[in-house]
Parts: sequence; structure tokens; C-alpha cells
Amino acid sequence: MSRGELSYRKLKITEMNRISVQQFHEIEKIPLVVVLDHVRSLYNVGSVFRTSDAFRVNEVVLCGITATPPHTEIHKTALGAEESVSWRYFKDTMEAAQSLRSEGYTLLAIEQCEGSMMLQDFQPDKTKKYAVILGNEVKGVQQSVIDACDGCLEIPQFGTKHSMNVSVTAGIIIWHFAQRLL
Repeated sequence: MSRGELSYRKLKITEMNRISVQQFHEIEKIPLVVVLDHVRSLYNVGSVFRTSDAFRVNEVVLCGITATPPHTEIHKTALGAEESVSWRYFKDTMEAAQSLRSEGYTLLAIEQCEGSMMLQDFQPDKTKKYAVILGNEVKGVQQSVIDACDGCLEIPQFGTKHSMNVSVTAGIIIWHFAQRLL
């Protein structure tokens, strides 16, 4: 079939057969928690909620200066995902890390570190639960938090910039886990 013979019609929202918020709460999630360590942009927070909803992330953990719902700017990008995705807040990221470790999570900082593993080389173990920690837009993940983690994952980059937006990074990381764990 040639390109000229194909017909693409944009689907209407009513044709997408999305589940309700209640159904989302009841379905099985991937064994992944996304931790935001002092993320300052409310739009980034909302974007992480929306991506977490799309791929059935178990929970979002908000730490430090990271804003919490309800908030207009979070809702603007989350589009209601802050109501479907479970979340909790910790004043201190180390406290969150300790709590997640006690719940059986393997902690992975998403950061450029000596000895970090490139994302494409990481294969999640389907018998484990993971918590990925993403850092502040300027300072990244706190070194003390990195020190408390079981490892570091790094997304390879080939351009001139040394980092990516935290919500874009979250999307790449969540997708990597989802395609292997869903």
C-alpha cells in the first residue's frame, strides 16, 4: 500500500476506550515509584504525573520543595493524573529513600555519575520493585541521596548539552521500565 492509499483519521476521545480513575486505582501497576527530589517546576511535576498515569506507575513521591497537588499549575500539565496516580510527600528525600527501601524497593538515582549504568544496558528484574529518583532542574539528585541508592542509571546523550529536562528524563525512564514490566 502506498502512502497515498493510506487513510489516517484522528481518533475521538470517546473512541480511545480509556479507563476511569476508579478503574485505574484498581488495576495492577508496574512495580515502579518515581521520586522527585526538590523539583521546582510545577509543570514538570504535572508532566511526571501524566506520564505516570499513561504507563501505570505505582506511585509518585514528592520531596522537599517539590509542590504537591492540588495546584493549578500541576493540574495544567497533569490534566487530572494527579487524581489517578497515587502520591505522597516527604519533607526530606533521604526519609523517602529509607521508607521505600523498608518497603522492598531497589533505589536507582537517575544521574550522571562515575560508574553509572547506561539505560539501554539496564534490564529490570520482574521480581523486584524499583524507585527511580530524579533531581532538581539545576542541581540534580543530591549526592547524599545518590550515596543511599543501589545504583545510578544514565541516559546517553550525544549533543552539546549536559542534561535534559526532568520531565523528559522521567518519560524516557518510565517508558524503559514500562516496556519491560507491563
